[in-house]
Amino acid sequence: MKKQLLYALSAALLCISLQTQAQKWTKLFDGKTFNGFKQLNGQAKYEVKDGVMVGTTVANTPNSFMATEQDYSDFILEFDVKVDNRMNSGVQFRSLSIPEYQKGRVHGYQAEIDPSARGWSGGIYDESRRGWLSQNEGKPEAKKAFKLGDVWNHYRIEAIGNTIRTWINEIPVSYLVDDMTATGFIAFQVHSIYGDMKPGMQVMWKNIRIQTGKDMQPRPNDGKTVVENYTLNTLSEQEKAAGFKLLFNGKDLTGFRSAFKTTAPPSVWTVEDGTLHVNSKGGKESGNGGDILTNDQYGSFELTFDFKLTEGANSGVKYFVNETYNSGMSAIGLEYQVLDDAKHPDAKLGTVGNRTLASLYDIIPSNKNDARFQKKIGEWNQGRIIVYPNNIVQHWLNGFKVLEYERKSNIFNVLVAHSKHAKWPGYGAQDKGAILFQEHGDSVFYKNIKIREIN
Repeated sequence: MKKQLLYALSAALLCISLQTQAQKWTKLFDGKTFNGFKQLNGQAKYEVKDGVMVGTTVANTPNSFMATEQDYSDFILEFDVKVDNRMNSGVQFRSLSIPEYQKGRVHGYQAEIDPSARGWSGGIYDESRRGWLSQNEGKPEAKKAFKLGDVWNHYRIEAIGNTIRTWINEIPVSYLVDDMTATGFIAFQVHSIYGDMKPGMQVMWKNIRIQTGKDMQPRPNDGKTVVENYTLNTLSEQEKAAGFKLLFNGKDLTGFRSAFKTTAPPSVWTVEDGTLHVNSKGGKESGNGGDILTNDQYGSFELTFDFKLTEGANSGVKYFVNETYNSGMSAIGLEYQVLDDAKHPDAKLGTVGNRTLASLYDIIPSNKNDARFQKKIGEWNQGRIIVYPNNIVQHWLNGFKVLEYERKSNIFNVLVAHSKHAKWPGYGAQDKGAILFQEHGDSVFYKNIKIREIN
């Protein structure tokens, strides 16, 4: 009996010892000095007080960064942060500062520290490069994770392979899949002064620790956190678990057909380096072979797609397409407008902007009252269409919801009656329909086209 107890005790102690070894952490900041760090870009004041890294805003200087001299690729980082609630800050990782990029300007991934009403703390911002990659719109629990006031908030960042995840106070916030930068330094930001900020405001960090290599103990996937996947035409395991599938495989046009036909898509649609390209034909609608549609039909669904416009271009993504309507041109369906608002004349037509980018074409205008909602012509945008079983429909652009309506409702029917679609009986009211990508005679690119059905 004593031997059995000894064996059990030894096994328990071994288990505890292994767990302790597995959870080994290394201090990234020693709490006394800035050994292993260097300050980049701005001239904000950094100092060490009672084991805490303190950053203080200074007038007339750009964003400042206290950066590690060592680069890190795969790691788990934890820290506590307290910040003046009128400030903005962040922690850079896998970031770079090289002479050939904007004269050494810091750029790369940033875990946002944002004590404002919008609640974007823990989102992933691509500093001085692509802007927001993952923010908290549509994630109510993540929006509330950061606690306001004179309190410490606990952050966790896991960057392993092409997957980046964040937590605040143990609440999951971001799940990003991206492969632009694999390694770089970690840096603590004091933002330049803007808005209500003023000199003398402070952000503080403590308990900064890191795991790398065999010491890493990543958390299991929860199967719930919204995934933002920027890798080309791929599905993460979390996306697969959520029911997403690729509509476009990145290699050919399997699964698509020509509008009004059962034949393969016209030659105007080409696959180039993993992107779907509709080639230019002088801007004439369906003037170069016509639209392409999915072979399958969809009722309630979530569709995501990346698109890139050329100057002055026009296209669109249609859903609940009804090919029994004899339009003589493009097949008819509800349309998420894809348009260069500044250069294409269609943006000035219709009513109160209901033909602009991300609008429900000629029916409801999109609300893009923030310049960050859309990228420059020639850069990639992300569109999202969500159709719920209760007929609520949403259009999203680059992570922001820009319109919402109820299909088949009285208000919807009235709006349709005052649009160019009034001549189509039952427009937009069928239970299922194909997804269509419009050929409007202009050069437009698509990629990362994914869909999941909603029950």
